[in-house]
Amino acid sequence: MTTPSGGSTPDDYWRRPGADAAAAANEPPTAPTATPASGYAGPPPSVPPPTGWRPPVHLQPAPPRRLPPQDMAGLDAAEQRSQRVTYGFGAAAGAVLVFLVCLLCSRIIF
Repeated sequence: MTTPSGGSTPDDYWRRPGADAAAAANEPPTAPTATPASGYAGPPPSVPPPTGWRPPVHLQPAPPRRLPPQDMAGLDAAEQRSQRVTYGFGAAAGAVLVFLVCLLCSRIIF
C-alpha cells in the first residue's frame, strides 16, 4: 500500500479522477446520464424477471421420515456413566499433580 505524499489528504485516493471535491460535496447525488470521464457508466439497470419464469416442478420430494423414538432413561444413564469416567480421570490426574508438586517442594526445602 502506498501512502499519500505532499498536500493531499488520505481521502484523495478514493475520489474520482478529475472530480472537484468542493463541487462533489455541494451537489446531490444523481444517476449518471452519460459516460463520465473515467469511462465507467455504472452498473446496468436491473429489470425484474417476468412472472412465472421458474421451470415447472414435476417431482415432489418424499415427506420426511419419522425418527425412531429415543430412550431418554438410557441416554441419561449413559451420560452419567461417562460423567463418572471423566471425573475419575480428572481426580487421578489431580492426585498425580498434587504428588508431583509435593515431591518438588520437598526437594526444594530439604
